[in-house]
Amino acid sequence: MSKEKRELARKTARGTPNRSLALPRLHLRVTAAAESIIRAGHPWLFADSVREQSREGDPGELAVVYGRQNRFLAIGLFDPDSPIRVRVLHVGEPTTIDTAWWRRRLRAAIARRDGLFDEQTTGYRWINGESDGWPALVLDRYDATLVLKLYTAAWLLRLEEIVELIHAELKPERIVLRLSRNIQTAARTKFNLSDGEFLIGDRRDASPAFLETGLRFEADVVRGQKTGFFLDQRENRRIVETLARGRAVLNAFSFSGGFSVYAARGGAKSVTDLDISAHALESAKRNVALNKEHTEVAGCRHETIQADAFEWLAGNRNRTFDLVILDPPSLAKREIDRAGAIQAYGRLARSGIAHLRPDGLLVAASCSTHVSAEAFVGVVRLAAKKSRRKFTGLQTTGHAPDHPATFPEANYLKCIYLRF
Repeated sequence: MSKEKRELARKTARGTPNRSLALPRLHLRVTAAAESIIRAGHPWLFADSVREQSREGDPGELAVVYGRQNRFLAIGLFDPDSPIRVRVLHVGEPTTIDTAWWRRRLRAAIARRDGLFDEQTTGYRWINGESDGWPALVLDRYDATLVLKLYTAAWLLRLEEIVELIHAELKPERIVLRLSRNIQTAARTKFNLSDGEFLIGDRRDASPAFLETGLRFEADVVRGQKTGFFLDQRENRRIVETLARGRAVLNAFSFSGGFSVYAARGGAKSVTDLDISAHALESAKRNVALNKEHTEVAGCRHETIQADAFEWLAGNRNRTFDLVILDPPSLAKREIDRAGAIQAYGRLARSGIAHLRPDGLLVAASCSTHVSAEAFVGVVRLAAKKSRRKFTGLQTTGHAPDHPATFPEANYLKCIYLRF
């Protein structure tokens, strides 16, 4: 066992859930409505759908779920501290969840990516949570570095087993652990694990470089948003590249400048990155510099503006562009935020349109799960109509192929292209 694996084993051994191994299997009985939903393929069992529970359960242990007539329904990861009480792993006939089972599931996720990428793209998603059968777990590749992000404490007990499996199957040089905010305290106090920790490999390389469609980018795998880069926008970046020639481009909410680098290679005469974060803008500058070997990138003027994008777009009407990209962070993290988010998307679209020159292009994206594609596209089109400018819808897009969405709550990404 390597030094890293010994250390990981020591940390996970501290977790309290090991006591469940000596107890009878945790059994749950659920409502008829929940049974129907689970049989239809939904991967979440909510706490208020549990009718009976055989005993108290620990985070991460396997819970067997029974429906009507006391028949086996499913098995999943139990999380007593979450409204999602069970993250479903398997539905149907009883099965054994062991290392061989996990290996088959990992290989199935890997096989779904066969043929999607060549050697010009070394950054993509290996596992996309529930939609790949790994609920609340994401695994992203940045060349030789893998980032494992967990969204439930239920995985912490199994971390050693999962990391060893990933390391054996994919053979990365490094594996970095990222934790959602809601589980960081439990990870630290019960398992001595921290967000941004290197589980395998050299801890000095916190910003590994990778290729995407032949362009070089760095990923801030320790401190960056999500797992360090917005891999889910790859296909939209490729489309922007085909639209950018000869255009002055504004990339609002630019983060690390992914859209801008593609636009520059596509022949844009200038790109302007607009973001409130100085750290993000510095990353954007580095990403542009990484691609100066491309003649078009070297010849494209690059400007950065540090400002609140909403405020800057609402003013500065003297600045106009041929292509405006609006890709804000999620504006509706909860269902209660939905109405306000739709209004905000409308204001943002109106502001973006006001900065467009004749024959200008608007690219507007949303990553808010609680705002449907229909609602988002509708409010952007309404803003376009209210501008009283003639416009044509070019296309709308959804999830990238390595980010499958197999149930409603997994659908979050949508993007619309309009020509004015």
